[in-house]
Amino acid sequence: MSINQQYLDGEYSDKNPSFHVEDSPWKAQQILKGIQRTGLHPKSVCEIGCGAGEILVQLSKALPDAHFEGYELSPQGYSMCLERKSDRIGFSNQDLFMVDRMFDLMLCIDVFEHVEDPYGFLRKLAGMSRDFIFHIPLDMNVQMVARAHPLKYVRETVGHIHFFSKDTAIETLKHSGYEIVDWFFTPNGVDRPTSTKAQILQIPRKILQRLSMEYTARFLGGYSLLVVARSSATGT
Repeated sequence: MSINQQYLDGEYSDKNPSFHVEDSPWKAQQILKGIQRTGLHPKSVCEIGCGAGEILVQLSKALPDAHFEGYELSPQGYSMCLERKSDRIGFSNQDLFMVDRMFDLMLCIDVFEHVEDPYGFLRKLAGMSRDFIFHIPLDMNVQMVARAHPLKYVRETVGHIHFFSKDTAIETLKHSGYEIVDWFFTPNGVDRPTSTKAQILQIPRKILQRLSMEYTARFLGGYSLLVVARSSATGT
């Protein structure tokens, strides 16, 4: 996997010192929703690009029979992971693709939009698990494109180098060899507005999503996509 230097040299950590720990309980709720909707019962769960590792901590409370492993290449993120290590949660600073392991469930939460070659990344990942959960920010929407500057801001602050809509995210996964089992929008802009502009947009988003969450995501943004998928690469 080609990793941007900013995750290794501390630049990303300087811009995002919490590694988005504050978002982890909400993201874990979305992951659990995906697990429950598709009837998954994983005994081994791996998260690639786990940041500070807090999502796995949250999931471990709801999945008491599972063992969790997180892989994080950023030294700063990994140091935060070690504070969360337990008898059921382990962390590694290794490149996951250098490890000969198989897991029941692979989590890829807000990751492949950061990777220079998402197709190569996803194809490598495909052979490492039976089931997958992806969470993908939907930066490509009408209000973001119309304003132009926000896309540059997202790239400069949180490091997204690819911008997805619902359709392009799903097609990227399909093109990389994944079968889509289930998907749904996660309304981060409605549930957790983090700026004044987001709080202003929260009102029309709440109103319009009652009519169509898909069109609200397409025009007003503020949503991500959670996808449960399987890969034929494992032969399962």
